[in-house]
Amino acid sequence: MRRNYKLLLLVLLLAFASCSFTTKTFDDPNKDRLLVQLISYVLENGHFQPKDINDEFSEQVFEDYLKQLDPFKRYFYESDIKEFMLYKDKLDDQIKVYDVSFFNLTHERLIQRIKESEDIYKEVLAQPFDFSVDEEISTDYDALPYVGSKKEMKERWRKLLKFSTIANYDNLMTEQESEGSAGEGSGDVSNEKRENKTKAQLEVEAREMTLTSLDELHEFINDRQRQDWFSVYVNAIVEEFDPHTFYFAPEDKDRFDVAMSGNFEGIGARLQKKMDAIIVNEIISGGPAWRQNKLEVGDQIMKVKQEDEKDAISIVGMRLDDAIKFIKGPKGTKVTLTLKKVDGTIEDITITRDIVEIEETYAKSSTVIKDGKTFGVINLPKFYVDFEDYNKRNAASDIKKEVIRLKDAGAQGLVLDLRNNGGGSLQTVVDMVGLFIKDGPVVQVKTAGEDKEVLNDRDKSIVWDGPLVVLVNELSASASEILAAAMQDYKRAIIIGSKQTYGKGTVQNVLDLNRMVRNSSSGDMGALKFTTQKFYRINGGSTQLEGVKSDVVVPDRYSYINIGEKDQENPLAWDKIDAVDYDVWSNYYDYDVTIKQSKERMANNEQLKLIDANAQWVKKIRDQEVYSLNYDKYKAELELNEEEAKRFEKISDYKTDLTFSSLPYEQELMAKDSVLKEKRERWHENLSQDVYIEEALHVLHDLKMTYDVKTKVATVKD
Repeated sequence: MRRNYKLLLLVLLLAFASCSFTTKTFDDPNKDRLLVQLISYVLENGHFQPKDINDEFSEQVFEDYLKQLDPFKRYFYESDIKEFMLYKDKLDDQIKVYDVSFFNLTHERLIQRIKESEDIYKEVLAQPFDFSVDEEISTDYDALPYVGSKKEMKERWRKLLKFSTIANYDNLMTEQESEGSAGEGSGDVSNEKRENKTKAQLEVEAREMTLTSLDELHEFINDRQRQDWFSVYVNAIVEEFDPHTFYFAPEDKDRFDVAMSGNFEGIGARLQKKMDAIIVNEIISGGPAWRQNKLEVGDQIMKVKQEDEKDAISIVGMRLDDAIKFIKGPKGTKVTLTLKKVDGTIEDITITRDIVEIEETYAKSSTVIKDGKTFGVINLPKFYVDFEDYNKRNAASDIKKEVIRLKDAGAQGLVLDLRNNGGGSLQTVVDMVGLFIKDGPVVQVKTAGEDKEVLNDRDKSIVWDGPLVVLVNELSASASEILAAAMQDYKRAIIIGSKQTYGKGTVQNVLDLNRMVRNSSSGDMGALKFTTQKFYRINGGSTQLEGVKSDVVVPDRYSYINIGEKDQENPLAWDKIDAVDYDVWSNYYDYDVTIKQSKERMANNEQLKLIDANAQWVKKIRDQEVYSLNYDKYKAELELNEEEAKRFEKISDYKTDLTFSSLPYEQELMAKDSVLKEKRERWHENLSQDVYIEEALHVLHDLKMTYDVKTKVATVKD
């Protein structure tokens, strides 16, 4: 299922609110019909931009639903699609009368074809593959036609299975070669007894591995109940509204509740389903994967192995929730993940599971001395808040504390690092912007059918009135974009980072559908997350799609990868409303000159040139769609990629001459807490190797103020 768990998206910015239209209740005895009825009503009356349920809508649902059911076109025949085509422009009519006959037809046919495919792949894998044959496979599955016969279907499966098996074969060959070289001259008697397997024996073993993976996958598929497949159909409908509108089946809703509570257990990563792949799309700060520092956003998890198991289990093609069950586990246990890295290389990593320490999602700060001046760096992983008591702890109040501490330490400029920050509480953004301006508008919010609302900072005090740089990247989303946009519009800070931020300018509500059901005879109906509002900058422009464009653009490894809102399906459009009145910050006298100087430095920075070359190479690897099934050519291409990857290894060797230090209060804590000490030392080490932080400090050094930075919390009077 495409984007199966929206709860795992890094761009969550949710508003939990009661909806005025939920006073209506429903009581259709058929659960499927009732669910379609509920969701249709909610989206028609509550979505920010309801879609016309017409023939065009029907055709889009039709195409997307079939793509989710059979992304590799390895189940359905051309004859099936012709039969389904009778419904292509009629799904809108079915939705309006809560008719699910199209789903029934496709579900029954899919189950039939999946059962038939078991015989096909077992027959194919009973025969050896000839890796000397010069043939290729294309992974551009959208361009593939549906097959017209069983003979064509068998040939499609043969290529798919050969593609999987050649990867297994290469792994076995590599392992055998490495074991052989390790034993040479070691005097290890056991190595003398170990006999190298022939290529034919390795081919058999590779095929057996592929067969085991397919058997396990089909075991999970066969365990799926009708309601699981119905959720796929429902989401094919609701996702036409926008990428963040999603139906949570009861089990999914429970997982969403856990995610929002902040209690994470396992490896500490959020995952996303794309086609048949399980992709890492956020590393949870403070979690085991974060501490280990090897798993990255964009990595595909291909296999999972428990510490007490000999063989890994392939999760390619597996339901996301089933895959998560293998990856999660009790604290202290180890799990080995086989990854396809962002650059296309394959790597095994072992992570010790743990409970994510929520403390690491909080703001943290450091001081650094550059050219005789003291500067502060604040890292904010998310815009957190205690939903039960806003005043208890939130991102804005914590940032205020860190700013005051940095002022006491003599900081003459601040860097606010919002890279990879996917958002959070709206109120904290408004309060945080208020720390850096006198007062005024922060963001405009538009609800469908209502007048816009302008959220203002009304506190005239300014906690920090000195030079400010905000760091962002492609994964800075939602609340991060609101803050960066406000700082840019006020000309209060210089924004350094990616060409643009993520581009999520919408707010979602989560509605428990059970609230709308008159009786409980149908069981748990799940929940619906749907878009209800859009954000707009104070200059009138939306952050939707376009995000925030950095004042100084610097490349990173995601520069050429499609990971933003604009790259999702069915995003809401960018638009503009009237600007509001606001006074631009006037206390820099060389704002534009500083930006110009920074751009010139960045254009001549050899480290950034190498990073940009790496980003282009990563895109080239990821965009590859044709692969050789001839082993010599397959291996040669792998070796070429590995050789080319070596030229980028020195990216991680970059080192500045900067030394970062924790504030006095934290040094006292570190003296008593060795774990905290280790975390901060690693963070400081990373900062000292960070070319973006280095440039941010250059900018702070260049920015000239019309007055000296005050050493106490400033209060600007009327």
